[in-house]
Amino acid sequence: MPVEPNIDTLVVAGVGLIGGSFALALKQAGAVRRVVGLGRTRASLERAAALGVIDEAADDPAHALAHADLVMLAMPVGQTVAVLERIAPHLRADAVVTDAGSTKRDVIDAARAVLKGAFPRFVPGHPIAGAESSGADAARADLFRGRKTVLTPLAVTDARAVARVAGAWRACGADVREMPAEEHDAVFAAVSHLPHLLAFALVHELAEQPNAATLFDYAAGGFRDFTRIASSHPEMWRDICLANRECVGEALARYRSELDRLQRLLAAGDAEAIERTFAEARAARNAWLARIESGERK
Repeated sequence: MPVEPNIDTLVVAGVGLIGGSFALALKQAGAVRRVVGLGRTRASLERAAALGVIDEAADDPAHALAHADLVMLAMPVGQTVAVLERIAPHLRADAVVTDAGSTKRDVIDAARAVLKGAFPRFVPGHPIAGAESSGADAARADLFRGRKTVLTPLAVTDARAVARVAGAWRACGADVREMPAEEHDAVFAAVSHLPHLLAFALVHELAEQPNAATLFDYAAGGFRDFTRIASSHPEMWRDICLANRECVGEALARYRSELDRLQRLLAAGDAEAIERTFAEARAARNAWLARIESGERK
């Protein structure tokens, strides 16, 4: 069984919503002694320090990693190679590295290429939690409580490293699962990456209309609910969609096929088939919500 973490120094690369919440949750659990932040701008690190998310802002990776036993990569996935190249020469021989990226195959390939001998101590991960807000100001200690976190270790991944990362996520209150990276990317292309792409696309399409001001003026609750995630971080979601473009493309093609089917039903005035589609979708969503609520009560 995984042991509970006893982290002396946690280094977080990317102290935003996810990385900051990971640090805060471990602090609240008493599972970490010291948190050091690495980031692209000094201002963002100083803000994280002022909020108590990190204990120290570091500019020099050699200094930041000197005592690190766990490193969390929580920046956009497009920065993975650059950040790994920056930290790899300074990792301790026993340091464990993990990430929180929404795609896994690309991150694993980058870690294998850059970390080389340290690659078995890299544990790919993805917390299934988030919000449309970003930055250290959005971080909160309860973000992962009761939420799933997926780990996608490989056959070569050190079992002790997996146990350490799983233990850290459990200390955050997360429900830890394991899944092959290929399955992970296909699943989340369908249920996360595609919905974000669709929300961005709908808002963009309306914003480009000559009467955009009128359209937005009359948009109400349904539009707000459907497009909430279009307020998400553009750079992060650009990187996710590009990194997982094969799976996202396949999911988009399936969705387009369903839209084409509905367009044919509308053109034919087939009320029965349209209502049946809506009823089946409603039943599937309600069943999903019931499972979520049942899990939350346990």
